[in-house]
Amino acid sequence: MSEAVVFDVGRVLFQWQLRALFEKLIDDREELDWFLANVVTEEWHFEHDRGRALAEMLPERIALFPQYEAHIRAYAARFNETVPGPVEGSHAIVERLADGGVPLFCLTNFGDELWQAFRPTQPIFDHFADIIVSGVEKVAKPDPRIYEIVEQRSGREGHRLFFTDDNPANIAAARARGWNAHLFTDAAGLEAQLIAAGLL
Repeated sequence: MSEAVVFDVGRVLFQWQLRALFEKLIDDREELDWFLANVVTEEWHFEHDRGRALAEMLPERIALFPQYEAHIRAYAARFNETVPGPVEGSHAIVERLADGGVPLFCLTNFGDELWQAFRPTQPIFDHFADIIVSGVEKVAKPDPRIYEIVEQRSGREGHRLFFTDDNPANIAAARARGWNAHLFTDAAGLEAQLIAAGLL
């Protein structure tokens, strides 16, 4: 039976979209779409999630797209602006679980340097006993190794962990280790699954 809850961060606890920052910097919609598809892309961003340093990534990207140097630097300097706010209802669930004494953990694909800038701005994370960050560990979901790290750090085998994430591949990897894993779509669906699991 699950006895601890593991939350993803992006698109589960917090909204995340690169567009939220770059729509402030690029007025033309077609150019913005092209920029997000070719310059500062989610795939490129994921390299930082896996552990690549911004000091390597930024100069490399600027060399490819020198006309967008200021925008590429803004990706690092203003990353917190890619997080428009919390996902509706999710923080209330965290508060209820914490009030009930349920152990809480996070497992997030997040670059180390960007995480260090984001974490202090969000007191909701104070409720979590531990936060496993891919950029720190240099391994990202859905690699089985990062789930093993959560098991070790939480002191719990997979069947004792309830996990929610918005990415089906990450859910499949968790289930392969015996975790009770819920594909997040909204807070209401998560709440129902936590109630069913006896955690709320």
